[in-house]
Amino acid sequence: MRKVKKGDNVIVISGRDKGKRGDVVRVVDDEHVVVAGINQVKKHQRPNPMKGEQGGIVNKDMPIHVSNVAVFNPVTKKADRVGFRTLEDGRKVRFFKSNGELVGA
Repeated sequence: MRKVKKGDNVIVISGRDKGKRGDVVRVVDDEHVVVAGINQVKKHQRPNPMKGEQGGIVNKDMPIHVSNVAVFNPVTKKADRVGFRTLEDGRKVRFFKSNGELVGA
């Protein structure tokens, strides 16, 4: 189980986009995630008439290391660390370290 999952609302804690918030679009590998609107670069796109793609300069979201993002806690309105806990029924869930609330609950 990962600490940061697809759909999580995260805040960037270091780097060029420090302080920005966004949702995780996809998990690239164990150490990188793509966050909507974060770590954007300009890509010179070549036109592809077969796919109907237009050429030009487009903005593209690039992967960011998971150590540079933290899950946003809506209760405290701050970035928070995530831990794991096993419930009575045997499910393994994530919880916020600061207040013990379940992530996504």
